[in-house]
Amino acid sequence: MYLSDLQAEPSTPATGSEAPTPRRADRWTRRRLGYAALPIVGLLAFGTYSLVGTKAKADAPPAPVVTVSQPLERSIVEWDDYVGRFEASQAVEIRPRVSGALVGIHFKDGEIVRKGQLLFTIDPRPFAAALAEANARVASASTALQLARADLARASRLIADQAVSAEEVDSLRSQVRSAEAALAAARAQVSAKRLDVEFTQVRAPVTGRVSDRRVDIGNLVSGDGAANATVLTTVNALDPIYFAFDGSEALYLKQLRGKQGRDTVEIRLQDETSYRWKGKVDFTDNAINNGSGTIRGRAVISNPEYFLTPGMFGNMRMGAGGAHKALLVPDAAVVTDQARKVVYVVGKDGTVAANPVEIGALTNGLRVIRSGITAKDKVVISGVQFAQPGSKVQGMAGKITATTEVQNAAVSAPAASQATLATR
Repeated sequence: MYLSDLQAEPSTPATGSEAPTPRRADRWTRRRLGYAALPIVGLLAFGTYSLVGTKAKADAPPAPVVTVSQPLERSIVEWDDYVGRFEASQAVEIRPRVSGALVGIHFKDGEIVRKGQLLFTIDPRPFAAALAEANARVASASTALQLARADLARASRLIADQAVSAEEVDSLRSQVRSAEAALAAARAQVSAKRLDVEFTQVRAPVTGRVSDRRVDIGNLVSGDGAANATVLTTVNALDPIYFAFDGSEALYLKQLRGKQGRDTVEIRLQDETSYRWKGKVDFTDNAINNGSGTIRGRAVISNPEYFLTPGMFGNMRMGAGGAHKALLVPDAAVVTDQARKVVYVVGKDGTVAANPVEIGALTNGLRVIRSGITAKDKVVISGVQFAQPGSKVQGMAGKITATTEVQNAAVSAPAASQATLATR
């Protein structure tokens, strides 16, 4: 029904006695049809709206699925990491004590020598001759002493008869003392010459690995003084062996405040992934270096097979305390949010929350969490990229497991600290 039709229609309705005209009958017919069509149009509009709303709800994306798990609670031992090099526990330069011609070499270059083992021989004949001369002087001094004592004995018997003066007796006594001194000096010369003869045999002062010979047979070697004496070879004592390292002031303070295990160390070499060498710290320097802010330390390592060699580089870890309980999560579950570290935790209603955490060392692929979460929290361990603070997620139960070290993994520089699972 159109608006023009309504306006053209007379305001007075038709009466029963008055028959409608054909044109007016058509208008009434259209009006009744319009009134009847209104409910149908409303139903169609409502149905269309319902279908659109249902389709919109059906097209909404579902909440993302993430893997969640409670933190792994284990007993761990934390370590502080250092780098350093091995040093010989004793390093000796072999120099002769006497000068002469080298006539014998009694070792192979690079072999293990024992303390007291003969290494070099210097021509002993000149020193043997000097020893014989010193022995002759002892005999001469001994004879002179015997004569002086005999003269004094005779003079002493004549004193009672006043046949000799007291002055002569005192002179004889002085001669006896002088002869005794000469005999002592001669005997000292014998001892010195005997030492020279012994020094012609150069022996190893310590047990260890000898270097190569620096002088061949037939050369003259000098033993006049420590500075000018000829270096024949060197010997390094290797069992035990030292591991020298430098530690920061912060680590030094941490070790001082530690209560347990602060002296225990474990070391691995460049081509090793496990810390197989064990030892203890036996020395810490008495001052911190003002230039570098570090302090020098030393550990003693057992080396019965002489495998470790001075100059080798190693990564050392020192116990930072005894075993204690800790919460562990995969390292990938820890997210960096600007200057802080966070872990995503899923609530009971599926809402994600970002918990700031204080992280610790890395052990067997898991990160130690010092604070920020509890053992009952459900931490997102997989699908972290789908978890946003305040959003809804579907949590799928997972499991946190510690990984074992890969023996053929490439060796990298150590972190500032680490931890290991405590053995029970």
